[in-house]
Amino acid sequence: MALRYIALLIAGLSVLTCKTWAIVDVSMEDRVDVFLKGQAEIPCIYTLKEPAKMIVWFTKWPGRDQSRRRIYYYDDQNEIIEEGSEYAGRIKVTHSHEPQNARGSAILIIDNVQLSDQREFICTVLNVSTDSAEGHTRLQIFNSPSLPVIEGMHTGISVTVEEPSKVAHCKVDDGYPRPNITWYKDRFPLQQSDGEVKTMESVTTKPNSLLTVDSELYIKVKRTDEDALFYCEVKYFVPGGVRMTESKKINITVYYPTTEVTMSVNPPDRLIKEGDTVEIRCEGNGKPQPFFDFTHNGNELSSNEEMLLLENVKRSSSGTYVCQSIDFDTNTVAEDSINMTVHYLDHIVVTPEETVLDQGEDLTLTCNALSSLPTQTAWYKDGMRLVERHVLELNNASYDTAGMYMCEVTVPSLPELREQKSVQISVRGKPKITEEIAVGPVNMADRSVNLTCYAEGYPFPTITWTLSDQWTGQPVPVPEVENQKTDTGVLSMISVRAVSKLTANCSAANEFGTVNVSRKIEAFARVTTTTTQATSTKGTGLTIPPKQPRTGGGSGVIIAVIIICLLLIAILGSVLYFLYKKGKLPCGRSGKQDFTKEKASKDDIVMEMKSGKSEEAVLLQVNGDKTSPTE
Repeated sequence: MALRYIALLIAGLSVLTCKTWAIVDVSMEDRVDVFLKGQAEIPCIYTLKEPAKMIVWFTKWPGRDQSRRRIYYYDDQNEIIEEGSEYAGRIKVTHSHEPQNARGSAILIIDNVQLSDQREFICTVLNVSTDSAEGHTRLQIFNSPSLPVIEGMHTGISVTVEEPSKVAHCKVDDGYPRPNITWYKDRFPLQQSDGEVKTMESVTTKPNSLLTVDSELYIKVKRTDEDALFYCEVKYFVPGGVRMTESKKINITVYYPTTEVTMSVNPPDRLIKEGDTVEIRCEGNGKPQPFFDFTHNGNELSSNEEMLLLENVKRSSSGTYVCQSIDFDTNTVAEDSINMTVHYLDHIVVTPEETVLDQGEDLTLTCNALSSLPTQTAWYKDGMRLVERHVLELNNASYDTAGMYMCEVTVPSLPELREQKSVQISVRGKPKITEEIAVGPVNMADRSVNLTCYAEGYPFPTITWTLSDQWTGQPVPVPEVENQKTDTGVLSMISVRAVSKLTANCSAANEFGTVNVSRKIEAFARVTTTTTQATSTKGTGLTIPPKQPRTGGGSGVIIAVIIICLLLIAILGSVLYFLYKKGKLPCGRSGKQDFTKEKASKDDIVMEMKSGKSEEAVLLQVNGDKTSPTE
């Protein structure tokens, strides 16, 4: 501002020097720029040796009414700001005079500048001789606009339209003076051109006198425009210069016809098998995607979308698929085709399916499954792989040959394709008990033992159990029998309470014969609180788990049973002696020994008893020759 005053002073002095005839000279700037709502300073520089006698400020109303209106008056006695004017309370004037330079000034200061203040201001200076001079200044108001807002078209624009189409709209608000909008594409300004680019602009004055500028861009789009970036640039004026701001950059949606289509299969790069779900897609090089028609081996399929969904495909789904598109705007037809193969593995065919062989006979089994891919075949039995080929040869059949054989066919290149089939091979012959009567674990609740007997043979043998008491020879009722068939035989089981010496017999029979196996079950009881080991009958391999110790009444029952058995033996001995005396039995020393002595290792009833007061154990052996003192 000081430089501006100096310039005005120099101009005033020049005028004073050059025009010596002028008594009063006033110098003012042509224009003063200020922001809206800011503070404006309008200087009035005059040349006088003495201070001005009177200074008056006027303003001209804008528009057609060019009459002056006084807003300020000053003399050596009074300073008046016109009451009731729009500047009351908003203006003030500062005065100064430099006698040595014969220069004075009167600066009009306006606070809270409004758009209505944009007008001409006049400064009139009078000297003591009532000579006068005046100067004029125009006040220019500025307001920076808001950031520009750009919006593209929500619908696509077709390249087939011959006239320029609207692609974007740009708006800038609250500017003053009017901002200017320029359109850009990829940082290159767009100029108006016939048939290619056109812009339409409108200016709206708001109630507060600020301006809103709207601009619309029209272009004849090309296919390459879908990747272009469009934006608008706004230039607006400020005091002393010009500023610029840009909107955000946008893309536009360009529509163009389809000239080529491409088909693809999902999942890609993977063999397709029966039961899979397959997607066949058709994609055109145009935008938007056209309607598609699909055919399979010449037969139309119902689908107007770009994807054909095939669920649970079969081998019949193999073949040639064709996708065709028609652009109705240009009547352009495009198509593509693809071949699809659905791989399969049929169910296995085993020849013969079930076979009954005689012992010593030979058999050849074949396993085949039709597949669209190379296969691998293997034979298994009991989980063990036998051979890796589709033929299995069985020679010199025996019971070991019988069983369930499983054939497995796989496709190495497509592991999901796998088939299995089992075949039962039976070998005819007399039953064979491969496992003698075995004793299972003791049932702790009822003190029973489980006896099992397994017999092979075909037809499957019928297993019969018999139980007898070794002392009396009388049959014992057989509990419920549980039979279970296996691939090669029958497994039978009973649960027996071994309270005395028993003989268990397992008989297996079919149309080819009968086999039997027996086992003696010995009663074993231990009246003690100590842990005892199981007694093993070595002759038959029978193992009887130990009984749990009993107390009180349990040991008495066992002693009573033993005494009764001894009495029966004594009676039997008396009867035999009587017959011998009558001559009914042959005499002979060896015969008598056979009668009176038996093998203690098999027929004895062994009991271990333990007294509550003594740690001594008494072993009782009953064979007809000895008795203990307690008996």
